[in-house]
Amino acid sequence: MNINENFIISLQGKNFVTYEGLLDLAHQKNLKSINVELIQIPSKENNMTAICKATAITDNEKFSDIGDASPQSVNTNIAPHLIRMASTRAKARVLRDLTNVGMTSIEEISLNEDVEEVPKINTHTFLEEPPTKRQIDTIKKLSSELNTTISYENLTKKTAGTLISKMLEEKSKTH
Repeated sequence: MNINENFIISLQGKNFVTYEGLLDLAHQKNLKSINVELIQIPSKENNMTAICKATAITDNEKFSDIGDASPQSVNTNIAPHLIRMASTRAKARVLRDLTNVGMTSIEEISLNEDVEEVPKINTHTFLEEPPTKRQIDTIKKLSSELNTTISYENLTKKTAGTLISKMLEEKSKTH
């Protein structure tokens, strides 16, 4: 099982996998559940560091890992959402174990604001292709859940993947 190149982002010469890509692979491996437990609430005493533990279960495997987030490890837009970012990072790490993906997930790293605005993406021809039916269905479902209107004009596989990742992150903030 290989990860779809749509879920690979290249930044400063290094490849990263998206959470969406890890989740896609995990479902291919029959992911049954993924649970998150808040281990540490951010406070002044712990330098505002949130720590979460995620556990992912398939038919015959169970994996656990942790993720952390602090104002020093996230960009300023994410700083108010430390617990959710720690949760997302924990889930990304446990899904990397479950799917045997050694590549770091983009959600695990701290992006400075100028890099995040215009990420340098792999320039493969698939980036110009229209989004897949699955991507469109996922976007429709997420936009309904988030009560958001989405313009499908000029959407590509790449932009659809990025949009889904951002929508999943937004959904994790609200749940």
